[in-house]
Amino acid sequence: MQGTLYLCATPIGNLEDMTFRAVRVLQEADLIAAEDTRNSIKLLNHFQIHTPMTSYHEYNKFEKGRELTELLREGKNIALITDAGMPGISDPGEELVKMCADAGITVTAVPGACACVTALTLSGLATRRFAFEAFLPADKKERRMVLEELKNETRTIVIYEAPHRLTKTLEELLEHLGNRKISVCRELTKRHETIFRTDLKGALDYYEKEEARGECVLVLEGRTAEELLKEKQDEWKKMTPAEHVAMYEAQGIIRKEAMRLAARDRGVSKREIYQSLLEQEE
Repeated sequence: MQGTLYLCATPIGNLEDMTFRAVRVLQEADLIAAEDTRNSIKLLNHFQIHTPMTSYHEYNKFEKGRELTELLREGKNIALITDAGMPGISDPGEELVKMCADAGITVTAVPGACACVTALTLSGLATRRFAFEAFLPADKKERRMVLEELKNETRTIVIYEAPHRLTKTLEELLEHLGNRKISVCRELTKRHETIFRTDLKGALDYYEKEEARGECVLVLEGRTAEELLKEKQDEWKKMTPAEHVAMYEAQGIIRKEAMRLAARDRGVSKREIYQSLLEQEE
């Protein structure tokens, strides 16, 4: 019989957040695949877990992933852990899960701490809908593209950031997204946990003077549908009714429907659009 891949969450700070089930699964597994064995050995020693360990990280995820998949095929049970939190979230575990899914190998989760959800619930911002971006891309062009996509995001936005890059990222967010509410969450579940609820300008002003310490999770307010609609209406008002109708016609929409859509956008009746077109033709 094939083995099972267990995705085991580990504490993001406070060791007391380790679950009983996670300890048991790590003790009973045939092998533990860890993102950083030097970091994970401290956790395993604390809980007296003596299971053999191997490294599985960003730079060997394909080669080692194939090795681990073969061991699973042979019937070995493997527990996957990351440095902190839930494996598979913004780390190479995602690739191993794909390999196992393609090979028909059973994958199950041993849930626990997750920085993204922890920060979101503490932020004081809307939690029903959110967009998780993890770390913004390092490539400048790709980073600008992502920031532009986030500009009109209506969901709450969650971003990870390292302390030494925090002020630069806050600058970019303020430039591309405009000033909006933000919660800067640091040292989550640790002794010096802080949740700084402010706006982007306030956060930037503060961290330009105060050095940030510890990994950060940024939770940003999304834009409201009302704000986006008002912006669109302001743009539409810069166009004449004829230009507005022509915009829809250029998309292959017949004139009657184009007039209806233009009237809806501008918050006026279809008759007013029709009258404007007649006056322009005269």
